[in-house]
Amino acid sequence: MALELSAEQQAIVAGARGEGAAMAMRIVAATARLMGAPSLIPIASAHIDGALYHGDSGTLFAEKLVEGGGKVAVRATLNVGSLDLTGCSKNRLPVHERDMARRMMDAYRKLGCEPSWTCAPYQAGHRPALGSDVAWGESNAVVFCNSVLGARTNRYGDFLDIACAISGFAPYYGFHRPENRRATVVFDVTGLDPAFLQSEVAWPILGSLYGREIGDAVGVVAGIAVHPGEDALKAFGAASASAGAVGLFHVAGVTPEAPDLATALHHQPPQAVIRVTGEMIADSRRRLSTAMDTGRIDAVAIGSPHLSVAEFERLETLIAGRKLKVPLYACTGRHALAALEQDGRRQTLEASGVIIVADTCVVVTPILPDIAGAVLMTNSGKFAHYAPGNTGYGVIYGSMAECVASAVNGRPVFEAAS
Repeated sequence: MALELSAEQQAIVAGARGEGAAMAMRIVAATARLMGAPSLIPIASAHIDGALYHGDSGTLFAEKLVEGGGKVAVRATLNVGSLDLTGCSKNRLPVHERDMARRMMDAYRKLGCEPSWTCAPYQAGHRPALGSDVAWGESNAVVFCNSVLGARTNRYGDFLDIACAISGFAPYYGFHRPENRRATVVFDVTGLDPAFLQSEVAWPILGSLYGREIGDAVGVVAGIAVHPGEDALKAFGAASASAGAVGLFHVAGVTPEAPDLATALHHQPPQAVIRVTGEMIADSRRRLSTAMDTGRIDAVAIGSPHLSVAEFERLETLIAGRKLKVPLYACTGRHALAALEQDGRRQTLEASGVIIVADTCVVVTPILPDIAGAVLMTNSGKFAHYAPGNTGYGVIYGSMAECVASAVNGRPVFEAAS
């Protein structure tokens, strides 16, 4: 089916809104043709992942849009960049890369994007309505937007995300189409210990297993008796999108498109049922650690996705004024940082040895010290997945309580309560 552009869309291609918008619309239309989309649909908002520096071409692309007078047509928040513009933390980028990264971040602000610099825009007030069409980038943001908020987005990659935001349109395919949001696989956790399901460690472990088992399919988790909270769903989605290619999940009785199992399945039989066992959980937890036998840690990192205010409150409670022997990197967005700075809590955390990282995180830019054979402890399934390849650090996975206890003692500690 050939792509049909409306008169408005054809006018944008012809330059009615300037060369920047014309360039953006050409990119969106070309993508739609590649994906077999019959039309473009208007979007309510965008979340832009493309402002993270990966090379000079990305900076030059953004500046080309600026030169063409490009401006976002919808609300557009920004994912993490390569620099902590708040000054909370420093990185080891060489001068050229640092300059190009700053130019890139500046260009996206000139395009009209909000300088939110967070991978958790949904915790910073960007929460599109149930059923609305949006164009979001960044894997955890996409899966949370689709699954927990019930808005509709595909996994928009770098540069397509800003093209959608400037044009105001996205290709009508994938998760924008209601029939593609049907769960086809049941991920049954009814056989697991309820105490485990209510623990902090459960959701990154479950998410990692879910991602490996599901891949890019849409599944529904069955057997959750108590709403786990948004931070748990955030951790589950991030781990599943890292270990697999998950863009949408349902949790029966919890997420908005799954008031019950039958509704999530669109009242059709599932194509497969995965019955999760304790042995599968134990194996999934083991897979999150690559350095369990070292007996050392050189750093602790939490906040992938970015820490919420509630998670900072838990961190403060766990530290309880103690001094850390190993630096603990707490990655977050400006929205949470502002809350910490209102009553001096940031200073208290930093005095204990916490290094707050805002606007970015330790796996996308070189903030961690360059130490041969170094080991990182984390409570994040996403950090556990990406850190070895992105930082060179081995990884140990544990709960936030275990991470704090380990940072206080200067070695891995696992007896702390989760």
